[in-house]
Amino acid sequence: MRIAVLALGAAAGALLAWLLLRTASGRRRVAMLALVLVVALGAGLGALLSLTFGPEGGSGSTFATPVPDAGGRVAAARVAAATPTRAAAATTPGLPTPPAAGATPAPAKPPAAQPTGTPATPSPAASPAPLRFTVAVAASGLEVPWGLVFAPDGRAFVSERPGRIRVLAGGQLQPAPWAVLPVAHVGEGGLLGLALHPQFPAEPYLYAYYTYRAPDGRLLNRVVRLRAEGSRGGAAQTLLDDIPGAAIHDGGGLAFGPDGKLYVGTGDAAQRSVAPRPDSVAGKVLRINADGSVPADNPFVGSPVYSLGHRNVQGFAWDAQGRLYATEHGPSGEDGRCCRDEVNLIVPGGNYGWPTHAGIARDPRFRDPVVESGMDTWAPSGAAFWRGSLFVAALRGVHLRRLAFGPDGQTVVANEALLLDRYGRLRAVAAGPDGALWVGTSNRDGRGRPAPDDDRLLRLVPGS
Repeated sequence: MRIAVLALGAAAGALLAWLLLRTASGRRRVAMLALVLVVALGAGLGALLSLTFGPEGGSGSTFATPVPDAGGRVAAARVAAATPTRAAAATTPGLPTPPAAGATPAPAKPPAAQPTGTPATPSPAASPAPLRFTVAVAASGLEVPWGLVFAPDGRAFVSERPGRIRVLAGGQLQPAPWAVLPVAHVGEGGLLGLALHPQFPAEPYLYAYYTYRAPDGRLLNRVVRLRAEGSRGGAAQTLLDDIPGAAIHDGGGLAFGPDGKLYVGTGDAAQRSVAPRPDSVAGKVLRINADGSVPADNPFVGSPVYSLGHRNVQGFAWDAQGRLYATEHGPSGEDGRCCRDEVNLIVPGGNYGWPTHAGIARDPRFRDPVVESGMDTWAPSGAAFWRGSLFVAALRGVHLRRLAFGPDGQTVVANEALLLDRYGRLRAVAAGPDGALWVGTSNRDGRGRPAPDDDRLLRLVPGS
């Protein structure tokens, strides 16, 4: 625009000078020409300076002020797209969770104000030291390992989605399955999460979450427990049944908390409307006793529902203070929405917003995630705390995400992707009794590019 104005001014000046040359004479002609020359030079110099230094003494590019939208992130992305010379904003904010309507605990202290439209970024002063480790393959030739738990004697129990429970003992994958369950291995369904009783082997029970086909043809999920009988598992006892299932969004997270209760992550089974309904167990975090009964202190009397408004919960992890974090898949096309995978800090009775919102929405009716993926897709699954950080396996993101939080459990002080595209899709994560972090690949699930020895169990061994 300024170049056009400069050119137009020069043309007008030239035309005026030509007219003066034709109509004026003598001293008058010389004076008029000098005046025209001074005006033209001044206008040209002003335009040139404006082009060079910008409107406020900065570079020539102008930047729109970000306008916050529902999440405070889309606006930032739009600004970055409109001004390519400016560095793109970070894609993963770590913002504290606003209070949910009806949530039992008191709301956390609000964070310090962030710049408009800019995600919160880790504090360099509070960031933990860089993590150093080596990776070794502990087992190979598995078929879609999903759940991974360790017994006190060092044995690892691994679920394979087609229905087998395998055991790794003495560094060797046992050839015969510990148990085989009658699963419906359809789409994302099959044998999913595993959990060991907290008093194992005194209470010799292994718990499993799996998809099955009901006599009427419906896909459902259930939670069972199997009694350890020597080197094999005994008959399965059903503890929780009729969890809605589908070829997608079956959830599958399963873990005992420090309170001795069993936590179950379910999906919305592609029926979004059930996620916020307390009368449905789909799209929830459920909490039951080890025998399958409902704890008396659950937020909804007589119901296993612990939190609601979830899309697809796959991983659980507790920090040293006993706070529960859960991983959740964001939308992949519903109503044109994408991405925004979540790590949530779970509180009893909390509503996490699905399907009204995905990601950070700052809607006081719901609880926001402590971390979301923005317009990137992680497809987070297994999770575990190890060496002070939360590690989350990413399926589509093909990495292991490391998150570290401040004392409030919500402020993100470290956020990085490890093993990016080195081992493909990652799903299972568990801290082993050997001091290593164990991670399972998921490259044979129909969405990966399996290597000849997939799927594998990896050991991340801390190093100097």
